[in-house]
Amino acid sequence: MFNKGDQVSVLDEDVNGVVVSVKDKQVTIETTDGFVMTYFVNELLKINKSSNLMDSIERINIGDIAKEKETPKPRSFVKERKDKREIPAPEFDLHIEKLVPNKRGMSNYDILTLQTETAKRHIEFAIKNRIPKIVFIHGVGEGILKSELDFLLGRYDNVVFQDGNYQKYGQGATEVYFKQNTK
Repeated sequence: MFNKGDQVSVLDEDVNGVVVSVKDKQVTIETTDGFVMTYFVNELLKINKSSNLMDSIERINIGDIAKEKETPKPRSFVKERKDKREIPAPEFDLHIEKLVPNKRGMSNYDILTLQTETAKRHIEFAIKNRIPKIVFIHGVGEGILKSELDFLLGRYDNVVFQDGNYQKYGQGATEVYFKQNTK
């Protein structure tokens, strides 16, 4: 692209000069002030001696300009693909307001016992009916119900649990998976 004796200008600096040597991607120039400097090919611009407009236009690649003008396609967010026949996992809300019409007169111990017994009943039902996954909604709170639920789930064999989908439930849910015996 550059030959010895070509007039060049440095792109990011106010420096002009003549090409002294070209080696791979590096070009050594002698500036108009008499200094010898080395630049990469992409840092230099060849100065045409002729003022012919057609020479300048021929160097422009229209394909590159068209690519620059193309509007970038908006990125699509990857959504979980679900099979239409797939049945969504049953969700069980363990908030006390959802379990009893009135919690008046119940101590914290009574409330926690009712919530864990309800969770145990749903776990037993899912195991018995070979339901592969259920979701318990326990809320964030102080984490007492979540820790009780974790302790309860830890007592079962072939049960794996993790925090629920954050986009859907936030931090207030636990997904429970039941490993099925193939016997």
